Amino acid sequence: MLDATVYILRCADGSYYTGLTKQPIESRLWEHNAGICDGYTKKRRPVELVFSESHDRMLDAIAREKQIKGWSRAKKEALIAHRYHCLPALSHNENEPDTRRWLGRGD
Repeated sequence: MLDATVYILRCADGSYYTGLTKQPIESRLWEHNAGICDGYTKKRRPVELVFSESHDRMLDAIAREKQIKGWSRAKKEALIAHRYHCLPALSHNENEPDTRRWLGRGD
């Protein structure tokens, strides 16, 4: 039995919300759209489910949710579009300089 689902919602304002649930994803999506819980999505309804993945262990799901929340918008959109091959190129460390500019590839 799966323990938790990590999901990404696209909000009405175009922003993304990443969450985690132990209940069926359809139920959680309904709660977001009904505005039952206060939080990020309440004023950004309606929301649309654009990505979900299930995990057998809650600790794995928590780690994955935290990982995705730290990603850039572009990286989240690559994940949503299943462009997994693009994910490494979209990774960067904010504490290190972007050497692509130094190499003449400032893309």
